[in-house]
Amino acid sequence: QVQLVESGGGLVQAGGSLRLSCAASGRTFSSCTMGWFRQTPGEEREFVALVSWSGRMTHYADSVKGRFTIFRDNTKNTVYLQMNSLKPEDTAVYYCAADQSGRYYVRTRPDEYDYWGQGTQVTVSS
Repeated sequence: QVQLVESGGGLVQAGGSLRLSCAASGRTFSSCTMGWFRQTPGEEREFVALVSWSGRMTHYADSVKGRFTIFRDNTKNTVYLQMNSLKPEDTAVYYCAADQSGRYYVRTRPDEYDYWGQGTQVTVSS
């Protein structure tokens, strides 16, 4: 069992930066692939980024590549999403997710993850 709690969302102007954190509890965190997704009202949850259990492998959606960075600190049971050069279209509720299978592959569908946080709102003003 893994419990996830996101933080760090807020209101920022276009071009600004935010860092989201996702704190995990549970002994299996260090073996989980971790992902970030986002969702706007009326839309499906959209993949943003993922990081392997070791932190060595990452994958990004094309829309955020070069602007967002995902990384993790397994000593703190936390995964981060550094978001730079934010755009109004990045406005969404951001969720972190955990896959506990212990096997890494590029997982971009929400149903490929086992656990979810409650989300944190990111609003980018123009």
